[in-house]
Amino acid sequence: MSRVIRAAVFQTAWTGDKESMIQVHEQAARDAAAQGAQVLCFQELFYGPYFCQVQDPAFYEYAEQIPEGPIVRRFQALAKELGIVLVLPMYEEEQPGVLYNTAAVIDADGSYLGKYRKTHIPQVRGFWEKFYFRPGNTGWPVFETAVGKVGVYICYDRHFPEGWRALGLAGAELVFNPSATSRGLSAYLWQLEQPAAAVANEYFIGAINRVGVEEYGDNDFYGTSYFVDPEAQFVGEVASDKQPELVVRDLDMAKLREVRDRWQFYRDRAPGAYGPLTAP
Repeated sequence: MSRVIRAAVFQTAWTGDKESMIQVHEQAARDAAAQGAQVLCFQELFYGPYFCQVQDPAFYEYAEQIPEGPIVRRFQALAKELGIVLVLPMYEEEQPGVLYNTAAVIDADGSYLGKYRKTHIPQVRGFWEKFYFRPGNTGWPVFETAVGKVGVYICYDRHFPEGWRALGLAGAELVFNPSATSRGLSAYLWQLEQPAAAVANEYFIGAINRVGVEEYGDNDFYGTSYFVDPEAQFVGEVASDKQPELVVRDLDMAKLREVRDRWQFYRDRAPGAYGPLTAP
């Protein structure tokens, strides 16, 4: 019997302050739930600007502990009220001076399920992330949520196939990739890499990117968030490249078994031959 998940992603522009940004996302969660969405993921570092365009320790104040901090607690209450699974990409402080680019996962009953810390950290013009984040140390967890098995990969991670595969091997059915990616740098990859990863690993992917130009640099975040299935087909239309948008789509999980039975990529893997891939 087919199992359909109604899933959502939300892309938006920086409002200019943290509290109004949080409120915009609270309203997006309410709107998604009103449309019947069962799971929703926000964009990378959702409650702030993409401050990695500059290197300024003032932005360390955006970090908070997960799950003890106020933002996770606030969205736990909202998830429970709405009965929706929430994926919250945040700036995490494990302790002073130990900071991560992290996604917290909240189940539909408001319970905290765990976190994923971004593994691959860029350090190029406009994306000075090593100034702000340590490389993640969580591995690639898959979370047993009310809608099924959900994984997270964050922005720059998407250029590395190993984590995509690790999520598939751990049973992921739906993987979210919250991002802050710029038109001039990576637009030619945006509608290539995630569909290819969905095919290679045989699951659904929700790709989220913010929109607009912010006051801290000239990165032009081009939105175009989408869901893609394991045959590399977009599920419905791709979102706007300029405007905030809530994308809600029905994902038929029966397609996972259909595609895996057809291709048998997991059966035909040759892990015994892959040892050199892990050499430094």
